[in-house]
Amino acid sequence: MVTSPTRRPAPRILDEALEAGINFIDTADVYGTEQSPDIQQGSGLSEEIIGRWLQQGGRRERIVLATKVYQPMGPGPNDRRLSAYHIRKACEDSLRRLNTDHIDVYQMHHIDRHTPWEEIWQAMELLVQQGKVLYIGSSNFAGWDIATAQSVATARHFLGLVAEQSLYNLTARTIELEVIPACRHFGLGLIPWSPLAGGLLGGVLKKMASGRRARPAFARLIEQYRPQLEAYEGLCEDLGETPSDVALAWLLQNPVVTAPLIGPRTVEQLQQALHATTVTLSDDTMSCLDEIWPGPGGEAPQAYAW
Repeated sequence: MVTSPTRRPAPRILDEALEAGINFIDTADVYGTEQSPDIQQGSGLSEEIIGRWLQQGGRRERIVLATKVYQPMGPGPNDRRLSAYHIRKACEDSLRRLNTDHIDVYQMHHIDRHTPWEEIWQAMELLVQQGKVLYIGSSNFAGWDIATAQSVATARHFLGLVAEQSLYNLTARTIELEVIPACRHFGLGLIPWSPLAGGLLGGVLKKMASGRRARPAFARLIEQYRPQLEAYEGLCEDLGETPSDVALAWLLQNPVVTAPLIGPRTVEQLQQALHATTVTLSDDTMSCLDEIWPGPGGEAPQAYAW
């Protein structure tokens, strides 16, 4: 799950998630920024919230803690990307904010094609050797980025990546072309972010019918996908399940998927999301979902070459 950047409900949501059996907490140094939107850098707020929660005792050993490095954390040129300097400094800062001595999965938030892989892996290897990081993950990598990273890691006799975090949901299936095949080939877990497409798959038509308003940009997106949304929400109603549960269940039935990231802002939203783990979709339902939200046609190059 992803923690809410809001201070007040986050500890209770984390407590409820832990008691319900959720043990993977994902965040990033850049998440939860409380500042003017024209200042494009992070403040580490989300990590601080989690760190205070972990201080209460008996929790750190029960969770898998993941955070990320890459995004701007200051105005200088060395306050971002994946240089050896920034990786080491960002890791130390994250450890301090999280009140922990190690990060279970340290993820590169984006690919950095300006920094050689030898430099990146040397910095990551040092963190692993020091016991500050257990495993390395990636986020928003292309399939060939994963392949390059793994080939260089193998040449260095290093484990390399263990997981990739990608945009993946019923409306966004491009990673089926190359990222998912790369994860399968190299044995990486797949952690989908935005599993509900920013709320589009959360029963948005029903919510709007009840009088709820949408932001102008989101309203335009709803109109763009209205035929698919009508068919989708109708199918979910026939199944007797909420649209959000069906969207999460669809991801959970993919054997490559380790865990979709959810970002509940209330305990009620968390409890609703947990119900998705009990939903099993039939082959016919999966076929219907493919018809409503078609993917790219399979893996590359078969999807477009023949």
